Amino acid sequence: MKKSFTFLLIGASLSVSGQNSAISYIEKYRELAIEQMNKHGVPASVILGVSMHESGNGTSKIAQYLNNHFGIKGKNSSKEIQSAYRGYDSVFDSYNDFIGAMNRNKKFMALFSKYTDYDYRNWVLGIQSGGYASSHLGGSKVLAIIMKYRLYQYDNRPAGYIEPAGYDKPIGPAKVKETVITYKVKQGDTLSEIAKRFGTSTKSIISKNSLNTTHLSIGQALKL
Repeated sequence: MKKSFTFLLIGASLSVSGQNSAISYIEKYRELAIEQMNKHGVPASVILGVSMHESGNGTSKIAQYLNNHFGIKGKNSSKEIQSAYRGYDSVFDSYNDFIGAMNRNKKFMALFSKYTDYDYRNWVLGIQSGGYASSHLGGSKVLAIIMKYRLYQYDNRPAGYIEPAGYDKPIGPAKVKETVITYKVKQGDTLSEIAKRFGTSTKSIISKNSLNTTHLSIGQALKL
């Protein structure tokens, strides 16, 4: 009985610790999220919700060593950890690059004109459906974070705004449609040049097209 009580105390302690880290994170970065919202139109609640989910409230290794709060992959020069995630000089740069990632990807660009800076649910759904973070973004988890900590209070809601019914309901799994790009080989093309041009790898092209050789023929159609 005493052992069970000890486990309960440990669980409660961990729960309180997680709650405190979340609150501390919000207090530390909400102004940055609001600044990004006012500048670009992404709800502050979404920016905070995604960053809290992806960085473990700033406690993950990539957040601590790389200032990466959004799980964006890329190069880094860290000597502390080996990671496939992008390194930033500051947390501000990470927040700024999250917005940049939305603007660079055509799957997310439409969200800026389609949804307001307080329509957090549709933003979360749109980001998830677009395949953010290799479709591992837990839309329901981000939404739960937004609801639990009332992050929507930092959004630019109009006076007298009434939230649509069902906004607190969980978001289902992402349904990502894979876009297939086909390229016809031209004279002088090589696999490595094509891969570089389309931001992929020769290994990926070979795999997608079941190629047995790196030799290409003019007019050959390649899936990228």
